[in-house]
Amino acid sequence: MHITTPNSIKLYVEEAGQGLPILFIHEFGGNHASWEPQIRAFSRRYRCITYAARGYPPSDVPKDLESYSQSIAVQDALAVLDALKIDKAHIVGLSMGGFTALHFGLTAPDRVLSLTVAGAGYGCEKKLEAYFRGVSLSVADNFETRGAKAFAPIYGAGASRVQYQNKDPRGWQEFVERLATHDDLGAAMTMRGVQARRPSFWDLSKPLAGMVCPTLVMVGDEDDHCLQPGIFLKKTLPACGLAVFPKTGHTLNLEEPELFNRLLAEFFSQVEAGRWEARDPRANPDQVMRTGDEETA
Repeated sequence: MHITTPNSIKLYVEEAGQGLPILFIHEFGGNHASWEPQIRAFSRRYRCITYAARGYPPSDVPKDLESYSQSIAVQDALAVLDALKIDKAHIVGLSMGGFTALHFGLTAPDRVLSLTVAGAGYGCEKKLEAYFRGVSLSVADNFETRGAKAFAPIYGAGASRVQYQNKDPRGWQEFVERLATHDDLGAAMTMRGVQARRPSFWDLSKPLAGMVCPTLVMVGDEDDHCLQPGIFLKKTLPACGLAVFPKTGHTLNLEEPELFNRLLAEFFSQVEAGRWEARDPRANPDQVMRTGDEETA
C-alpha cells in the first residue's frame, strides 16, 4: 500500500504480523525488500513495517534536491507510523536508516519503544567529513550519469561490502541486483540531499547525551568508518549497548542475519521487560580498578 506524507509524497509501505510494532528503515544501498530476513523472523510475534524511502520506487521520486534531507527522512518515518495509527514502535535502521533511527529518537522520543542503530557512522569522523562529502557527491554523479544498473556492481564491491560477497556470493549478487533497480535520479538526490549533508554524531553530542531511549548499536569490525562512531554512541548515549560483529562489513542484517536477529530479539525482550536501563553510574569510565580510597578522595 501507499501512504501520503504531510508534504504530499507517496511512500510505499508493507507490513506483516501482529503484536508490538517494529519499523524497519533501509540503507542507501537497499530498499524495503532488504529487510526480508528480519520480516520473516519477527512477523511471527511482532507487527513488522517496512517502507521504501522517498526516491526509491515504488515510492515517489521528488526531483527537487530540497525535498531530501535528514530531517525530512525522520518526518517520513513519523508519517508512516501516523498513517498506520501506531503510537510507539521499535525503530530499527541500517546505515542511512540507522542515522534516521537515531534522529528519530532525538526528534520524537515519545514515539520510541527502542532504537536499533546498525552500521551507521559514514561521514561522522571529523577528520574525514570533507572527504566523505566529496565521495558522496561523486557517487551521486555516477548514479545520475552512468545509471544504477551500470554502477551497482562498482558500488557493491566497496571496502565494507566485499565481506558479504566473500561469505555469501548469492546473497551479495541479490543485493547488487536490487541496487541496480534503484531510480537513477532518486539515488543521486538521496546521496546529495541526505548523505552528504547530515551532521556528524560528534556535532550532536549534547542532545545525544540527553536521549534516554533504549538503544542498541551494531557494527561490523571490518566496517572501519562505523567503528569509532559506534564506540562514540556507546560512550555518549545513556542507555546504549554496543554489539560488534566479527569479520563483518557494512551490510549487517543480510551478511549475518542469524546473529542480527538473535541480538535484536534479545534486545527487544530486555526492553519490553524494563531491563534495558541507563548505565550504572558506578561504571565510571575514568576508573580502572577500585581501591577503596575513592569515597575519601
